[in-house]
Amino acid sequence: MDTPDLTGIRIIHRAMRGDVHRLLTLAKDLDAGRQQADATRAAAIALFTDDLCAMIHHHHTREDKALWPVIERSAGAAVDLTDLSDDHAELDPLLDRGRLAARAFASGRGGASEFEAAVRTLSEHLDEHIEEEELRIFPIIEQYVSAADWKALEKSLRSENVRFELAWVDQYANPDEMAHIRKITGPILGLLLTLSRPGHRRRQRLVFGN
Repeated sequence: MDTPDLTGIRIIHRAMRGDVHRLLTLAKDLDAGRQQADATRAAAIALFTDDLCAMIHHHHTREDKALWPVIERSAGAAVDLTDLSDDHAELDPLLDRGRLAARAFASGRGGASEFEAAVRTLSEHLDEHIEEEELRIFPIIEQYVSAADWKALEKSLRSENVRFELAWVDQYANPDEMAHIRKITGPILGLLLTLSRPGHRRRQRLVFGN
């Protein structure tokens, strides 16, 4: 049996954690007064937080509904996903808290300290969950799930927010991973990245200041 190619999910996991870490650094800077946010920037921060939380929610929901059943069917008694599903259930309120804190900050109803606390809690939970998932589940997938089943599953894990996913690939894939993905997708990936990159960079500068 061919081994499933986990390149894509590794990048997505890295991107989720990386963007939450960047958001936490920004929230700390805003709370400490090291950075400032006018109304336009605050609104952009809230929208970015909304999009990021939606991406994380989509990913773990599709894991519950699509990936976990395939793993359980393939691996049988070799795997118990109960605690990872419990982690997902605990994650949703933290995502909601992060969204609400960002919106409150943007509207002036809440401060940067509340925003920082919400993102910090989310970051800690997400880091712990992804580290455990990769340590326990990735070897199970590679051992028991067929490459064909995994390829079909990857499609269901993709978000409808194509621009955000493209930005993640562009930002978080290492050179070897990017070369691997380009080999699989052909020239279409390069074209899509070229088209999406200017808008992503403008958003990054507005939200993060770089």
